[in-house]
Amino acid sequence: MGQKCHQMYIDGAWVDSLGGETFQSCSPATGEVIAEMPKGTREDARRAIAAAKAHKHRIAHMAPFERAKLCHRVSDLIENRREEIARVLTLEQGKPYHTEALVEVDECVEYFRTAAEDIKRLETSVIPSGNANKRVLTVRPPRGVYAVISPWNWPLTMPAEFLAPGLAAGNAIVWAPASTTSLVAVKLAECIAEAGVPEGVFNLITGPGEVVGDEIAGHANTDAIAFVGSTEVGRHVARRGAGKPMLLELGGNGPMVILDDADIKKAVRGTVLGCFLCAGQSCTAGERILVQQAIHDEFVERLTEATKTIVLGDPFNERTTMGPLNNDSVASKMDLHVQDALSKKATLLCGGHRASGFPTNLYYQPTILDHVSTEMLVSQEETFGPIAPIITFSSDEECLALANKSEYGLLSSVYTRDLSRAFYFAERMETGWVNINESSNYWETHLPFGGRSGKGSGVGRVGGKYGLLEMTDLKTIVIDVTGDSEQ
Repeated sequence: MGQKCHQMYIDGAWVDSLGGETFQSCSPATGEVIAEMPKGTREDARRAIAAAKAHKHRIAHMAPFERAKLCHRVSDLIENRREEIARVLTLEQGKPYHTEALVEVDECVEYFRTAAEDIKRLETSVIPSGNANKRVLTVRPPRGVYAVISPWNWPLTMPAEFLAPGLAAGNAIVWAPASTTSLVAVKLAECIAEAGVPEGVFNLITGPGEVVGDEIAGHANTDAIAFVGSTEVGRHVARRGAGKPMLLELGGNGPMVILDDADIKKAVRGTVLGCFLCAGQSCTAGERILVQQAIHDEFVERLTEATKTIVLGDPFNERTTMGPLNNDSVASKMDLHVQDALSKKATLLCGGHRASGFPTNLYYQPTILDHVSTEMLVSQEETFGPIAPIITFSSDEECLALANKSEYGLLSSVYTRDLSRAFYFAERMETGWVNINESSNYWETHLPFGGRSGKGSGVGRVGGKYGLLEMTDLKTIVIDVTGDSEQ
């Protein structure tokens, strides 16, 4: 691609950083430098916030149907550049082009299409009053200036969860994407700008999260915050933006439960998808595989056979089914968690090391650990890598206790042929979403997605109309209809 120097998008123009510095966007697959990106400063972030504040009325006052047309134009432009954007996504993030990158581009398109249609049907209520001369109705105005901070694992899908409903609802946006996937963020921003978003309404700042992300989260002139990322960083963001409306999608340590009456073939297929999609770098990954004792041996044998068919390699090769990890921090965490588990008597069934013979050391072997216990880091933390830690249980009650013994509560999965058991687990699993006989990585763009209260997986819901509800205020209007002659 060459090392082209790209720009940020602030107040309707493509601009360099005020500090004049840049940073390199590199491929985790090859180590090559893809592009030079502007290293945004706090002053750049303040410029973007000022632009959004000055122009937020321009989108807020647009008719919802006009905003819908805008979102449809964004979708059309992304579709027209599907292969180009997917290629950049693979170069920068590392996920396989044919099986994952193209799919993520399509998901991004769907988020904008869904928001465009849902905003046209966002009905509100007329509420009865205790006074015969009063009429009460509600409306949903936008919140104002939204600070959007997004991660590197799904660098199109995750921001689209916020950007699409945010713009459809009439908010101005200041977006700080993850540094390691800033180039693909620029490609999405190009589509939004070309679609005709009013000047100053949409702004993109690239640079270190601890600088530009921190600034937009804490600045007095951002009215609300939307964040996807780790629980630790999310808590910092929440402290910086204390008092503002928060939409936080945080970490997961999702249990996948395989009961003794499960369809084992289907459960194995779902576990492979749950643990190894995006090389395990997903907040909905199957981070703990809870298997009932009676089927443990058969399940583990089949899972090991299936895992050995995963093709780790060049993400542009059509045969590849898993690419490299995105950065050394996540690879080092895999190293730590595997070694910790082995030191505490877990059994390594396959993988467990970084793979050799590749251009970078970010390729990690798909890994299965058996005899995992709750004292191990893989049980307690979000590993965020290609790992299937297997925990054995005897009874349904023991399984629920193990599943819910986690600070996380994002998504879980249960495999059973028994409808009663399915409902029993679905109603008692302490997660915001439960899949029955489906991988933990299954979702649809219009469904409400988010963490369970009392856990560390976030607050609020994205998806379909639920994102629109989160990114708007509820305003009550009371009208006195008494005629003058009656006063």
